[in-house]
Amino acid sequence: MRHCIGPVILLLIGVQFSSFAQNKRLRELGVKIGVLPTGKLNAITDVRGVKVGQTTLVNADSIRTGVTAVLPHEGNVFQQKVPAAIELGNGFGKLAGYSQVAELGNLETPIVLTNTLNVSTAAAALVDWTLLQKGNENVRSVNPIVGETNDSYLNDIRGRHVKQNDIVKALQSATSGSVEEGNVGAGTGTVCFGWKGGIGTSSRKLPAALGGYTVGVLVQTNFGGVLEVAGAPVGVDLGKYSFKETLDKSGDGSCMIVVATDAPLDARNLKRLAKRALVGLGKTGGIMANGSGDYVIAFSTAYTIPHESKSPFEEQKLLRNDDTSPLFLAVIEATEEAILNSLFMAKTTKGYQGHTIESLPVPKVVEILKKYGKIK
Repeated sequence: MRHCIGPVILLLIGVQFSSFAQNKRLRELGVKIGVLPTGKLNAITDVRGVKVGQTTLVNADSIRTGVTAVLPHEGNVFQQKVPAAIELGNGFGKLAGYSQVAELGNLETPIVLTNTLNVSTAAAALVDWTLLQKGNENVRSVNPIVGETNDSYLNDIRGRHVKQNDIVKALQSATSGSVEEGNVGAGTGTVCFGWKGGIGTSSRKLPAALGGYTVGVLVQTNFGGVLEVAGAPVGVDLGKYSFKETLDKSGDGSCMIVVATDAPLDARNLKRLAKRALVGLGKTGGIMANGSGDYVIAFSTAYTIPHESKSPFEEQKLLRNDDTSPLFLAVIEATEEAILNSLFMAKTTKGYQGHTIESLPVPKVVEILKKYGKIK
């Protein structure tokens, strides 16, 4: 990026796009990922209490960016923290709040995703939003959690067009229903495997015999590699993949992965769960390249950790190590499907300096999936 364009007026576009109605999620095309059943919505919001809000910014030919917020529960997250862990795939990223989560094993704010140069804006907005909540009048320290990917190919990122009120709108608009996918929110200007990426989500519901727990995943995809869909070599068959002809930087990019579960896990086992989400990333053909920021933020809604307590002890009933394996399978499957949903639900986008990224050519992909027996 050599220079910043002049001042522009931002046009705030809501997350409901009628043009997205024609897009179909992976399962609507008859493609099944893995063996476990999904939740009712096949979204991170299948985990009870979790909400998602998005602000999408699109204006003229240069602004293609936004915000996606994930709220662990409806209450005051600072006063009722949730156990959490973060796993690092490749660290070329700017994840604010990492060290305190690693040290203390909890989240005390919602999670906000945006673009690289607006991390500080989002962190400031999260701090203000937290300080203004009832019960936080005496709070003197806040650890905001903000993740990012770089959307500068389609977006005038140096203009830093995401403002604090855009972050607040995403937080305030968060709902527990269906989650809009594709080029919305923090995924408005992202690119994945050379096609239009974006926001994607999926979930898995374990059978009662395995605990009946739910695992939900939300992703912001902006990375490279060699795309595979349900094991079919889509990127190879379409002739579009990283390092096809020359050793260039086409594999760079980032992927933010947010994992929620209602299983009673502590920070240690949440980190183990987060680690398996990277297996799901790999199953889509992602390579976590040198210039890629790949992070997994995992939290549990099974219990909360009070900010203040009269007792010096924390007592929780936690899942044994021996019973975590079904959750590991669930997060691998949900991550793989969430990434693919982000591609299948995205639209061709023209943006900054006339750059255009085509959407995944779904009709051709369907033919490839039929060829390899992935669709009947």
